[in-house]
Amino acid sequence: MKSQQRIVVVLPHPDDEGIMAGTLARHIHQGMTVTYACLTLGEMGRNMGNPLFANRVTLPLIRKQELLEACKRIGIEDVRMWGYHDKTIEFEEQDKLSQRIADLLLELQPEIVYTFYPGHSVHPDHDATGAAVVQAVKLLPESERPRVLCIAFSSNRKAVLGEPSDVNDVSDFVEQKIHAIHAHQSQVRFLLDNGTLEDPAFRAKYSKEVFWEYRFVN
Repeated sequence: MKSQQRIVVVLPHPDDEGIMAGTLARHIHQGMTVTYACLTLGEMGRNMGNPLFANRVTLPLIRKQELLEACKRIGIEDVRMWGYHDKTIEFEEQDKLSQRIADLLLELQPEIVYTFYPGHSVHPDHDATGAAVVQAVKLLPESERPRVLCIAFSSNRKAVLGEPSDVNDVSDFVEQKIHAIHAHQSQVRFLLDNGTLEDPAFRAKYSKEVFWEYRFVN
């Protein structure tokens, strides 16, 4: 039986959760428990801080600590780091990865799973992660499948997928969201483009989060 109090997030990189941090913070505020399975430590990222404070050797540990801090700021207490290599998710054995995700879903019985929409998420790791989640959910009996809500970035997403199924006003949590994104100090300039919460346009930009529900045909 699906838990009405459980959310599972499956994303490939530290800082991916910032895209939906407002929604996750709202779920937690409503009394739900969030489990975040982060597949890699983003060790192949090109950003090393500004001014520079990381290098290729230290970056994985730095990004691990940034991830933990970001999750703390959102309110996520159950963070699972699965240790796959950054930029290689598409080359993992998908059946094994999907089974591992299915096992997590069987363990937690969530109401909702958040991930990337396969084919509409720009980065190969994003698309491969979303595809593995979709395959994992297909392994479950139809009556036990959670909703799968996806982030989509592709320029043709609305033409192909239609309007988003969930449009969340997270203005009450936008400061918490930006605070969580700022935890990723090695990446933050790239993530926020130096915007500030004092700018109404910046606040508005980060106060809406949209998701497309993956529609299973069988």
